[in-house]
Amino acid sequence: MEISGIISAIVIGLVIGVLGRLVVPGRQRIGVLWTIVVGIVAALLGSAIAAGFGVAATEGPDWIEWFIQIALAAVGVAALDRGLARR
Repeated sequence: MEISGIISAIVIGLVIGVLGRLVVPGRQRIGVLWTIVVGIVAALLGSAIAAGFGVAATEGPDWIEWFIQIALAAVGVAALDRGLARR
């Protein structure tokens, strides 16, 4: 992964985090900053997973890669919310 890919994953991660939060039903008790961090991590991991499956570089929008990233963000937001709820 090149530096441009990392930077774009971070920028997209901001949006991915918000979309992941919208996918999770109910109210989440985590802040916006944690949502952004989860989105960035999900975007980076999702890009790596998509590259591993060979679906990262397609013609047009990378729908499969975005779906993987949003799903990872939703799982991350839910896991972080559940972890903070136990405190």
